[in-house]
Amino acid sequence: MEEINVQLLNMDTKIPEHLVKNSDNSYTIFINARLSRDSQLKSYYHALNHIKGNDFEKNNVQEIETEAHQ
Repeated sequence: MEEINVQLLNMDTKIPEHLVKNSDNSYTIFINARLSRDSQLKSYYHALNHIKGNDFEKNNVQEIETEAHQ
């Protein structure tokens, strides 16, 4: 699996996580530090599913999110 970095940041509570593919093909998952531990874990696994699903290679954001929530 690719290298994955995880950072906890204080973000707007409407944003559970933010996933970035870095120039070296690693990934950084920014998790909202203001969420509960349970919500942080759910956000982490949600981001992992995007990585496993090669979602950065897809174009339709709505389709990506629909698949990620199934």
